[in-house]
Amino acid sequence: MLKNKSLISIADLEDDDINAIFEKADYISGHMDEVLRTSPMKSKILATLFYEPSTRTRLSFEASMERLGGSVISMADSKTSSFAKGETLADTIRIVESYSDIIVIRHPLEGASLLASKFSSKPIINAGDGSGEHPTQTLIDLYTIRNETGGIDDREITIVGDLKYGRTVHSLILALSRYNVKINLVSPPSLALPNYVYNGIKDKLNIETYNNLDDVISGTDVLYVTRIQKERFVDKNEYYKLIGSYKITLNEVNKMKNGSIIMHPLPRVDEIDPAVDYTKNAKYFRQAANGIPVRMSLISIILGD
Repeated sequence: MLKNKSLISIADLEDDDINAIFEKADYISGHMDEVLRTSPMKSKILATLFYEPSTRTRLSFEASMERLGGSVISMADSKTSSFAKGETLADTIRIVESYSDIIVIRHPLEGASLLASKFSSKPIINAGDGSGEHPTQTLIDLYTIRNETGGIDDREITIVGDLKYGRTVHSLILALSRYNVKINLVSPPSLALPNYVYNGIKDKLNIETYNNLDDVISGTDVLYVTRIQKERFVDKNEYYKLIGSYKITLNEVNKMKNGSIIMHPLPRVDEIDPAVDYTKNAKYFRQAANGIPVRMSLISIILGD
């Protein structure tokens, strides 16, 4: 069902689509040498258009296409593109689609990926649009929860940090509404989940809000930590008041139950103490590594392999 389709929102995926992506990602993980040898995407070109900074997302998309045997063209800095001369997004997309088979775009404006899809005959993948969504990060998050805890249903998932501006959080909560899970939202009141997200899932999820992480940490199976999104604040003084609101240290880890995991979409600033990296709970670097098989799977399915 995903062949030649764009992925703008996690809502664009049916349950069967998600399962197919995960099954193919499992296969790729276990047969990477075979995939590298057969080059299923040979002659295909992926274009990455990043109007915002990125490390993991851009590099993992580009590495995924390379591992599939395809090629990559990239705009990693909008300041060196015709965007700096005033070219519209529509015109950029019209040009880039003639050079490529699939386009990955990150943009600071919410809705930019959807707009891009209106001007492209080639599939568009949303790699983050402002405070909107980040659907491929959510696929990676779900895949990590599934693999590290043995499933997604019946988990208690605590999401802590910037729930207002965190696009990874918005996509993840929408996706989790498909499963039988309990969700705890922990944030400062001014960074609470936006009403437009909350109202869309409140009747589908067992979801509660808190200000204090200690209220829920002992029952948590998955602790999903996010940074406060400095770049989204109009008033930087407000950001400086909120930074450091929550910090995961060994003290918090010791309150967690056996088998619980800690995730983070990265980059982190100061919300997870580096000492936590060496605990068995820390899964955020493995989470980032899962971006390769998941994005390889998605690209190959969309391009019809």
